[in-house]
Amino acid sequence: MPPVSAPELGSLTWLPAADRPDLLAPAVAAALPQLGGAVWVAEIDDDLADTAAFSDAYGVPLEASANCVVVAARRAGRTGLAACVVLATTRADVNGVVRRHLDARKASFAPQDVAVAESGMAFGGITPVGLPAEWPVLVDPAVAAADLVVIGSGTRGSKLAVRGAALAALPAATVLDGLGRPIPPEPAAATAPASGSLPAPDDSDVGWGERPGDPTDDDRRYLEDRPPHWGSD
Repeated sequence: MPPVSAPELGSLTWLPAADRPDLLAPAVAAALPQLGGAVWVAEIDDDLADTAAFSDAYGVPLEASANCVVVAARRAGRTGLAACVVLATTRADVNGVVRRHLDARKASFAPQDVAVAESGMAFGGITPVGLPAEWPVLVDPAVAAADLVVIGSGTRGSKLAVRGAALAALPAATVLDGLGRPIPPEPAAATAPASGSLPAPDDSDVGWGERPGDPTDDDRRYLEDRPPHWGSD
C-alpha cells in the first residue's frame, strides 16, 4: 500500500502523530491506536490554540475544525462528565439534545478547572481522543462525516487531523443527531429601554432558577461555575 500523503490544511506542516508523541498529551499518545489509519499532528503557537485565533493565524477554515467541550450532567443526585464534539461553525445543544440523551435533570458546560483536572488535558486542547473510558463521547453527524477534521491534541501547542469516521468509531462514541446547532448571530448593541417598558427577560441559568441553592452542595462547582467561551475547544 502506498504511503498516505500529509494533508494540506492551512499553512501548517502535518507530520504522522505517532512520530511526535512529544506534541501530544500522554493520554492522547496512548490512545492513538484506537483511531486506526493515519493521524496527523501539527505544531502551533500555544497562544493561538483557541479555535478562532487558530483559524485566523493558520488559515484552517472553521468548517474543517471541531471543538470538544466537556459537559457536567446531573442525574439521580450524582454528576457525571461527558464530551461533545461539534464543528467549530456550531455549538453543542447542551440543555436540549445532550441533556435528554444523558437522561439528566441538568446539564451545563463543566468549569475549566474541572474539565482540565478530570480529562488530564490542557484547556484549549481538550480532545475526544484519550478521555477517561467512562465518559460518553457524543459526536455530531457532520463531524463523523468529515474526511479530515482538526481537533485538539490534549495540549495547546499542537493540533491533530483525523478522519471523522475514526472519531465516530471511538469505543465510547455515539453519533447524536442534532448535537451541533448553528451559532446564532451576535445580538445588536443594547439600548436603554423606553420609559415604562419592561426589562429584557433573564434567560440565564439564574433566571430559570436552575442553579443549586445550597452552598454546601458537592456539585455546586460543576453546575454553577462557568468556563470561558465554550468554543475554545
